[in-house]
Amino acid sequence: MDQIRGLIVILGPTASGKTALAVGLAKKLNGSIISADSRQVFKGMDIGTGKDLNEYGEITHYLIDIRHAGEEYHVAHFQDDFQEALLTIRAQEKTPILCGGTGMYIQSVLQDYAFTAVPRNQELRNHLQNKSIEDLEKLFLSMHKPTSYKADISTKKRLIRAIEIISWLNTHPEISIMPSRKLDAQVFGISLPLEERRKRITVRLKKRLENGLINEVKGLLDRGVTAEKLMFYGLEYKYVTSYLLGKLSYDELFIKLNTEIHRFAKRQMTYFRKMEKDNIPIHWLNGTHTIAQNCEAILKKLEGEGGYRPYY
Repeated sequence: MDQIRGLIVILGPTASGKTALAVGLAKKLNGSIISADSRQVFKGMDIGTGKDLNEYGEITHYLIDIRHAGEEYHVAHFQDDFQEALLTIRAQEKTPILCGGTGMYIQSVLQDYAFTAVPRNQELRNHLQNKSIEDLEKLFLSMHKPTSYKADISTKKRLIRAIEIISWLNTHPEISIMPSRKLDAQVFGISLPLEERRKRITVRLKKRLENGLINEVKGLLDRGVTAEKLMFYGLEYKYVTSYLLGKLSYDELFIKLNTEIHRFAKRQMTYFRKMEKDNIPIHWLNGTHTIAQNCEAILKKLEGEGGYRPYY
């Protein structure tokens, strides 16, 4: 197939094989990959975020290892960095492929939401940080929300940010957060049967622990990244930090972390379904198929769209 000039998006829950599919597709379409992962931007956070850098081979990738662990990085930063990477890829006359599991990041560039400019409220954040995810979810659901605000509440960090944004909007009713434009793209999602997804998550967690996840987190602590910051990153970094601080046994670490990753994957799928309700069509692929089969399915879909129209 000739080079595709529009944006292609590959999304899916954790452990679904997004990177491998994106790389396979990039090889066929002279593509470069832009990562849409809120934690892969940080250097030194490799095993816990599943960067799988060796998997890219000769394929150029962007928005990985662009910040030091412990630095701030928010969706507004991602929007800016995405645009820069996109311009670079277009200048090279390659096909841009956006790949990741952070639904809010993906939606933020497809629909360009302006809510990213809402200021931080540190006092509110400090108050919310001590609440459980369940309490935060109840608070979020009880709040009056503008119909145009689409929140990602897949982690505690994002729940707090969502509550922060809603609180600010409710005290500034004159502010509109309607999306200013939509980015024309073809979006493909990887779907797995529940039991297969659970199996992959558990197997992958065992491998990550065997391959040095605990030492990775210990190294971050030794380099001065605070335990509070690592726990704020959630999942692997939260629970391994608790283990290193003596708050969890190894068995408790594995059981609790495994459970939380399963819950996270479920929240990711919930967000992707919400994206569909927000008028972002997602063409779902069977995650049990081979990379070659899913690449073929994507190419057939693109061919059916007339070779895919450019967005610029």
